[in-house]
Amino acid sequence: MLDDLPPGVSVYIGPLDGPARHTRLPDRTHYAASTMKVAVLAALHRGGADLDAEVPVHNVFRSAAGGMFGCTRDYDSDKGVWERLGGTATLSWLADRMITKSSNLAANILLGHVGLDAVAEVWALAGARHSVTARGIEDYAAREAGLTNLVTAADLAALFTAIVTGTLGPPAPMVGTLLRQERTEDLAAGLPAGTRVAHKNGWVEGVRHGAGVVFPDDAPPYAIAVCTTTDLPDSQACGVVARVSAAAWARR
Repeated sequence: MLDDLPPGVSVYIGPLDGPARHTRLPDRTHYAASTMKVAVLAALHRGGADLDAEVPVHNVFRSAAGGMFGCTRDYDSDKGVWERLGGTATLSWLADRMITKSSNLAANILLGHVGLDAVAEVWALAGARHSVTARGIEDYAAREAGLTNLVTAADLAALFTAIVTGTLGPPAPMVGTLLRQERTEDLAAGLPAGTRVAHKNGWVEGVRHGAGVVFPDDAPPYAIAVCTTTDLPDSQACGVVARVSAAAWARR
């Protein structure tokens, strides 16, 4: 299943209550792209915030390197949050847009709300060894200062496992959000239609990741994470993630 994958592809597949069944470079670090939003989601729920509370929808954020920065509307895959700029939205609505539509603006608003320390605590409680969320999306000053967001396949699998098993708080609301994921072009594309999968993907040029927990009707759930840092076109990278996902399903 893993022998003929392109260089720069990391994989972790395993049950929620045991060791990995299949791995390939599981501890190699990759730029996180939007997979970092899952740790933000967990930090929000762990923080005990009133998720029905209205908060300002703004585009001015404090840089991890000092100073301020903002997102670019055209770089964001979700324009719905931008339509509320200058108004308010509930924390729960922003969390849903951050995950299901991968809103960058919502992610930065929520990251500012919970704080980087709370996200670091989530990674630690999940048992992650190499992953870090050091800055917001499009915080270019922080990037130039060497601060970046990193994940590994093993750590992403651990994060999803911790969410589903309740290590990071009541799982139902977080899993419910992740099950509503609308971006299905990679990990979910390798599964039969209608399969329940709580997942999140992430992509920038040269990077395509998919990670989550699959809930088969005929087998125990399993965690899967596929991280790709390659020179493949994005459509082909999606195909790699889907191929690994399909192989994992066949061996469930």
